[in-house]
Amino acid sequence: MAGGRDTLETAGPILSAGISTFTFHDDAAPVLQGMELAFVPGTFTAVLGPSGSGKSTLGRVLAGWLPPGGGGTLHGFLELAGTRLQFGSGRDPRINPAEWGRQVGFVPQDPAAVLSTVRATVAEELAFGLENRAVERAAMKATVERTAALLGLTDLLNHHPARLSGGELRRLAIGCAIVTEPRVLIMDEPFASLDSAGTAGLAQLVRDLVKGGTAVVVLSQVVDAPLLDAGTWHVVVDGRVTASGTPADLHPGSGLLPSGIRRPGSLVEGTLAARPRGSARPAVPASVPPGTAPTVPALELRGVSFDYAGGGRRTPGRTRRGGGPDDAKQPQVLRDVNLAVKPGEIVAVTGPNGAGKSTLLRQFNGLLRPASGQVLVRGSDIAGIPAGMVARSVGLLFQQPRDQLFERTVLREVRFGLDSLFQPGEAAGRALEALAAVGLAGAAGEHPAELPASSQRLLALATVLARKPAVLALDEPTVALDGDGLALLDAAVRAAAGEGSAVVLVTHDLAYARSMAHRGVELDGGRLAR
Repeated sequence: MAGGRDTLETAGPILSAGISTFTFHDDAAPVLQGMELAFVPGTFTAVLGPSGSGKSTLGRVLAGWLPPGGGGTLHGFLELAGTRLQFGSGRDPRINPAEWGRQVGFVPQDPAAVLSTVRATVAEELAFGLENRAVERAAMKATVERTAALLGLTDLLNHHPARLSGGELRRLAIGCAIVTEPRVLIMDEPFASLDSAGTAGLAQLVRDLVKGGTAVVVLSQVVDAPLLDAGTWHVVVDGRVTASGTPADLHPGSGLLPSGIRRPGSLVEGTLAARPRGSARPAVPASVPPGTAPTVPALELRGVSFDYAGGGRRTPGRTRRGGGPDDAKQPQVLRDVNLAVKPGEIVAVTGPNGAGKSTLLRQFNGLLRPASGQVLVRGSDIAGIPAGMVARSVGLLFQQPRDQLFERTVLREVRFGLDSLFQPGEAAGRALEALAAVGLAGAAGEHPAELPASSQRLLALATVLARKPAVLALDEPTVALDGDGLALLDAAVRAAAGEGSAVVLVTHDLAYARSMAHRGVELDGGRLAR
């Protein structure tokens, strides 16, 4: 593919849209307006925009996941495979999501949203769309195996989807979208949480799909390296396309990319750039009187080992359809892990998808308990202490905000549980202080579900910061953050460390890890290495 263009571009668009306005039913102002977009077979297009720009809404409208009528009011048209649907006349047509989905595959920003949730293995999830199309069993099995091989999922076919890492889950969602060979593939932040191997594999998959005639559209607030291969970039700000052109046209010096769109390898323009390899790491902030070294680590793991044998949804002795024995011995996810983190120290944990990094963080607050070894917080073993009690000292930011947010307003979300720990006045003050730290002070009355993804992640961080825990554990904190959100994360984490919190962050963003952490460790094969 040369810049995403080949001879297939001489054909007409397979998918196009003319959006005068698109407005959610309970909003006065349109979220999308003045857009004219067309996607030709065999092309690769990137839609770039900061958090809240409307690009995810655009993707859902194009994919039929947010159909006009039920999802909102559209004035304009959508055209797929030569059939144009005109909206805004008062007698609008209805989109059949199933029929639309036969030609347009979609991977949402939250990969779990694409899964059926009723299938017990990765193989069954991949087969779900094929079963709905009554594909013959032998052909179905061959297609599932071929798709799994394309996405590095072959060794995971018999695993339960709930046991996958964030990167593995994203690859599964992509597999579910392409297994039926749609003519258009729309992916929202597909490179988020992928390790280097996963990123390279997905980039190659995109090249192969484009070469085969698929129109590929990627929505992103990060200029990931594979997006440089796109033939066209569209920049979306406040629901409008503000610039279009090739990657060369929209280079960083063009002034056409807003600061919220970030590039890997650097933080927001005007803030700390990623520190080169081998350069000095920042000094550990003083968390005790000057000249006094802390004698007890804020967090310590001593010989911690863990596996999932017998846990989760597994039923001893049962054999899954198309899979191996369900009671097979599970390999150890963590093996004799030793780690000590000082107050005020920031430690980055890196490693490939599926290495057990999220599992490691869940040992810190007792959500998961080691098969052997000890976890100590401020010198005390947490064995036997309920996770809810440990959470007073160990704050955990989950990889997916949906696992952490449930209240009716942003302020209620942050204040939840604080009244049982502090006096009412202090609880309110802590909640407001935490919201201010993540730039959400003006959103206190909004519903968390209505926030952009970047703001949802920052809100989840605020719920942890408000308790001012001794240990702050962050699972892929940069995922879904645009450039402005990354600057807020950076400031909040440094402030927490400066006040004495020990910070452990799991990330695939190696540039961010080098810029933030005092030291880094790698988890691979169940073991930690410097």
